[in-house]
Amino acid sequence: MSDGTEAWNEGEPLGINGLGRIGKLTLWHHVARRHFGRLVVNVGRPVGRDLEAVCGVIEHDSTYGTVHRFLHGVDADPCVRIADRERGVIEVDGVPVTVLQDARNPRDIDWRGNRVRIVVDTTGAFDDPTRPVDAPGGSVRGHLAAGAEKVLYSAAFKSAADGAPPPEDAVALVYGINHDVFDPARHHLVSATSCTTTALAHMVKPLLDRFGGTSLMTASMSTVHAATNSQSVLDTVPAAGARDLRRNRSALNSIILTSTNAASALEQVVPDVGSIGFMSDSVRVPIPTESLIILNVTFQLGRAADGDGAVTRDLLNRTYEEEHAAGGLLRFSDRQNVPADVRATRAAVVIEGVETHTRTGFVRVDLAALPGVPDDVLAEMASTVVEVPVTHAKVFGWYDNEYGSYTNLLGDLTVHVHAHLE
Repeated sequence: MSDGTEAWNEGEPLGINGLGRIGKLTLWHHVARRHFGRLVVNVGRPVGRDLEAVCGVIEHDSTYGTVHRFLHGVDADPCVRIADRERGVIEVDGVPVTVLQDARNPRDIDWRGNRVRIVVDTTGAFDDPTRPVDAPGGSVRGHLAAGAEKVLYSAAFKSAADGAPPPEDAVALVYGINHDVFDPARHHLVSATSCTTTALAHMVKPLLDRFGGTSLMTASMSTVHAATNSQSVLDTVPAAGARDLRRNRSALNSIILTSTNAASALEQVVPDVGSIGFMSDSVRVPIPTESLIILNVTFQLGRAADGDGAVTRDLLNRTYEEEHAAGGLLRFSDRQNVPADVRATRAAVVIEGVETHTRTGFVRVDLAALPGVPDDVLAEMASTVVEVPVTHAKVFGWYDNEYGSYTNLLGDLTVHVHAHLE
């Protein structure tokens, strides 16, 4: 895994489309990392009354503090300044950042003129990779038409045609899980999925590696998720056709039950999940960042695939401890944590080992009632009723859904894609 100390590519630019939560933190990440020599950020509209307003957006963050203290500690001096007002260039800790404010449609952004080969689109507005470049309202493909060679999209791709396979040039990747399948000759649109899918993938993959996909009967996931900008600060009137009316209730005052596509997106990066009945849902809570996955898994075997005895709490925790020790992006904690304890932690997910639980019971199955069991086999049995051991497991995983987990892994994936450009 990358340690973030790559050599600075002097002058090599990275494009960032959007300056919202993930856009700004992506800028912070790459300023700190210094893999790219300069950044080009498209805001797509005028910001405030002057370039100082953009500086203020970049410098201050209500969740993580100021960028200079975030980078260098509490005694650091401010590090954002205007370098060239006419050209819209500012410097953030010495890294040049060109700010574009003219175009919202990706095809109209001047990536070509700024020599940008890789764009990270953080807008959340262009999630259908099948939409053509000239589609009304824009398309993620517009970045390619505007000069970019590769686009990383900071959300899961969704096609307007449900069930339609993704285009040949689009792929969903989670760093540390399947990023090595990236093919620079074929893949031009890369979905970095979502923060929840990223954390979930790192929770599920070690279980599949240890027990095998055939040992898992069903799984479900609930994410207790921090509020996002898709919610209303105070109650608002739903738009025409809105189906989830709870999202218009006050994020400051509500626990909101809603949906997530994390389970379906997970199958794109961990195909073995396709054989498991997997459900997912989300509960939005009024905190600014840090979220919690509650993963429930039912094992159809009472014994582990490696012969190490029953599927127990100790075995599950040992599985995650070994993943941690191997230097992966998963972290194992034997402490009792609250959300603030994982803020800005550079990990895909932090397993709360003290809360891992398992229970094993027996399901009585009458083989005579099952289709396909030969009569001669049934005739030789003293009893057609068998007891099948089933273990239910519950695992808790924390993740900083903004900077610590998602933005850092998005940055790792960006550098990986860049390293494979010709």
